[in-house]
Amino acid sequence: VQLQASGGGLVQAGDSLRLSCAVSGRIYNSYFVGWFRQAPGKEREFVATIMWRGGRRYYADSVRGRFTIFRDSDKNTAFLQMNSLEVDDSAVYYCAAATEYATIHNLYDYWGQGTLVTVSS
Repeated sequence: VQLQASGGGLVQAGDSLRLSCAVSGRIYNSYFVGWFRQAPGKEREFVATIMWRGGRRYYADSVRGRFTIFRDSDKNTAFLQMNSLEVDDSAVYYCAAATEYATIHNLYDYWGQGTLVTVSS
């Protein structure tokens, strides 16, 4: 499985941004595609994840209600819609795939390159 994240940029607090994760290769229906983020000096943290088929989705408490993860299976792309962005959301965002539900980055086997999101006050 190969993943490629895109869509990062510089925005102001309160703005919205949508990240995309193009998925290629053999991804099974039961796989989960998730988003993680890592700010300078901090550990990589879970943001959200979605089952590739079926749509079960899970969020970190810090983003629930502001971020939405969804996928377009026909286009093999997962998205992270980020609304009401806060300065603390600034980080490099990564998309990744796991063979089963997980919120721990070590359990994700496949990773894309990161995309930088910077939120200014």
